[in-house]
Amino acid sequence: MPMLYRLPILFCFSFLLLITACTNPPEKKQANNTPAQLPADTVTIKPITDTTITIAAVGDMMLGTSYPDSTHLPPDSGRQSFRSALKDLKNNDIIFGNLEGTLLDTGAAVAYKLQHKSKGYFFRMPTYYGGVFKSAGFNLISLANNHVDDFGKPGRKSTAKILDSLGINYAGLRVKPSATFTVKGIKYGFCAFSPNSQTAPLLDRAFVKGTIAALKQECDIVIVSFHGGGEGVPFEHIPCVPEYYVGENRGNVNAFAHAAIDAGADLVLGNGPHVSRAMEVYKNRLIAYSLGNFCTYKSVSVLGVCGLAPLLKVTLNKKGHFLSGRIVSYKQSHEVGLLADTANTAANRIRLLTKSDFELPGLIIADDGMITRVAY
Repeated sequence: MPMLYRLPILFCFSFLLLITACTNPPEKKQANNTPAQLPADTVTIKPITDTTITIAAVGDMMLGTSYPDSTHLPPDSGRQSFRSALKDLKNNDIIFGNLEGTLLDTGAAVAYKLQHKSKGYFFRMPTYYGGVFKSAGFNLISLANNHVDDFGKPGRKSTAKILDSLGINYAGLRVKPSATFTVKGIKYGFCAFSPNSQTAPLLDRAFVKGTIAALKQECDIVIVSFHGGGEGVPFEHIPCVPEYYVGENRGNVNAFAHAAIDAGADLVLGNGPHVSRAMEVYKNRLIAYSLGNFCTYKSVSVLGVCGLAPLLKVTLNKKGHFLSGRIVSYKQSHEVGLLADTANTAANRIRLLTKSDFELPGLIIADDGMITRVAY
């Protein structure tokens, strides 16, 4: 064939080769990133590349009590209470904890509690201890618990006044069940509930749903805290039925958490049992059923699993979907206070409880405490 006729054919053939190479690039060997412990039919959900929200959350905080005298206060006035955890607490958008007690300088315990307790546990922290929480970075606190009313109305009013003066957001009282605030352009709604006197009522399901739904109407992210379930080692597991402790109905925490998310909650954080409990993802939202004790100086048992102090770090997207997380393990003793736990005991305990209590929890907790959301 003359060269004059070959050139157009060669050009067309080369052009077809170029198109094929661009539309069908060489196959790359796909790396196997599936963790070894994942079931074969489980798919990890990769975090969405979007503006994310970081939250650090802990359970009960009680830095000693001045009642009936100062012998139950830490020797350093509580200033070093959180020193070992500052690296994990700070540099988050939200830093949350449950304040198990009051900020009050003087005052008597309420009579009805004195009558019903064989041994008194009345938590009255000096008002300047509020600065300890502020210095540690806490900007969100729940007051919904069984100790906020230890010193009646004076204790509740003093606690609220101190938190207001420090710019720390709080909620959970019957007179203030919720709060709204803005951090880095994101508007948050927060509410907290417990079955105890003078707190937003955990057992009033209509009130719970209405409060959360109202917050969701005006906020980007809604965080819900609850103080519920039995107390102590026998209550590590979630029975998914109403729990009773010393004759008091402490609620069905599983039903509560699901109802909260159905009503608009984006993150549910539990406390109250003084032990850690399982975690679950429900409708793309994370539930931590109990974060146990975190920093509780004396008066609260820290023996065995009660001394495990998990610090939960959570990443959400702007829609409130749980993307990833990590349980950072701490432990505490009455002698040395709060310490990092390189054995990851708290994380491993929560992992075992999660596997035991939920067949399909929607998440996997690794040996190092990393939490991965999964679909089945």
